Amino acid sequence: MRMFSGVRAAALPLILVALLCGFSTSTTNAPDVAVIVTSAPAYDALAALRGGERFPQGAHLLLVQGGKAEPLVADFAASADASVSFDAKTVLFAGKKSAGDSWQIWELALADHALRQVSGGAADVVRPLYLPGRRLVFARRGPQGYQLIAADLDGKNELPLTYIPGSSIPDDVLADGRILFEAGFPLGTGSTPELYLVYSDGSGVESYRCDHGAHRWGGHQLASGDVVFTHGATLARFTSPFAHEVRVAAPGADYAGGIAETVSGPWLVSARTASGGDYALKSWQPNLSSEKSGAPLNAVLALPGENLVEPVLLASRERPKEHPSALHDWNYANLLALDVRQSRGGDLKTTPAQVRLETQDATGRAVVLGPSPVESDGSFFVKVSADRPIRFLLVDEKGSVVRQEHGWFWIRRGEQRICVGCHTGPERAAENNVPAVLLRSTTPVDLTGAQASDTARRAEKESR
Repeated sequence: MRMFSGVRAAALPLILVALLCGFSTSTTNAPDVAVIVTSAPAYDALAALRGGERFPQGAHLLLVQGGKAEPLVADFAASADASVSFDAKTVLFAGKKSAGDSWQIWELALADHALRQVSGGAADVVRPLYLPGRRLVFARRGPQGYQLIAADLDGKNELPLTYIPGSSIPDDVLADGRILFEAGFPLGTGSTPELYLVYSDGSGVESYRCDHGAHRWGGHQLASGDVVFTHGATLARFTSPFAHEVRVAAPGADYAGGIAETVSGPWLVSARTASGGDYALKSWQPNLSSEKSGAPLNAVLALPGENLVEPVLLASRERPKEHPSALHDWNYANLLALDVRQSRGGDLKTTPAQVRLETQDATGRAVVLGPSPVESDGSFFVKVSADRPIRFLLVDEKGSVVRQEHGWFWIRRGEQRICVGCHTGPERAAENNVPAVLLRSTTPVDLTGAQASDTARRAEKESR
């Protein structure tokens, strides 16, 4: 078998080398494209969301073209999570040089096959994705699970993007520069896989859609702007005309997620037809305007005892827009709510008396930072602690909670954010009115906890 130039098969397990050298498949169903896949004896797509290992028996990257597979990198005990640069000249991946190493980020230059280590340390670092502006985003394992980090391509100037308990795993970088990632729902507390968005400076975190409930993961943006993802047994998509997901009429199978869209139209998917079987690389021609599956799944490559997952095209692509950060040089953030009576779960008939802000202490226990009055039109304007988990509760005049967030979110330091209501969803727009809270004052109510801390310090000083 002709090896990918500069690659030595000796770095791979002997059983996998034997499979590759003895394997060949018809090119009839194979699109005329090069694709990189991760080959693994065992694969758990959602393990990372639990802080676990997706490839408990190791993994290796393969270059697939014309129905044949070749190792992509040599001298690695494990490799996975390929991300091709926008000009298709380099590939980021997660790798282990030795079996006992942690996962780290590496970059392969395709012209001369030079390797460069991007990340280091004892913690696992996985799922790298190229960002515009010579940066990347990845997930690093920490005490509270995997957290999103952005950094320069040399690994310097790291910037944390997530500030909540629980794991977050990047899926894709959208055309507008936002990062699509997976996390549990409710955010920071739940275990149902859901898709979220965040800018490359960590601001503007939000759910992609608010029709929560079904397990959603493995998101990827198409050339049309739609985002395709898997439920496991089915595929679905987010498309701009609808505020909810739309079913994709795909053939019955178990889909691992992370599709690759070819220029000619077919999708490359990782699928298996029997529960407990191995995922194979397959090609499928979608018809998104039809409610019937139509075209069948066509085999591109299958390896006995191996799961072929996370397909990525080895081709140039349009560079996403580079997000210009608008964060101020503050150690706090401001949040303006226009009408908290509005909600996707049903509008409140009476206006809450107050909003309370909660955060978490070092043990993860919820603590109240303070209250703020809610105006008659449902608006409030507050100054909040930045870069930490927060959530709001609405209470009536008796102090009883009438609505609350069950998950957590964060606001970046220097961020100014406006919310239409209380989890209203993208289908709701604000009324064309100046909120009453700004007619009363343009100074936000301080809910950072700083005033309470100052009072406590003064009381302690006076008691001495």
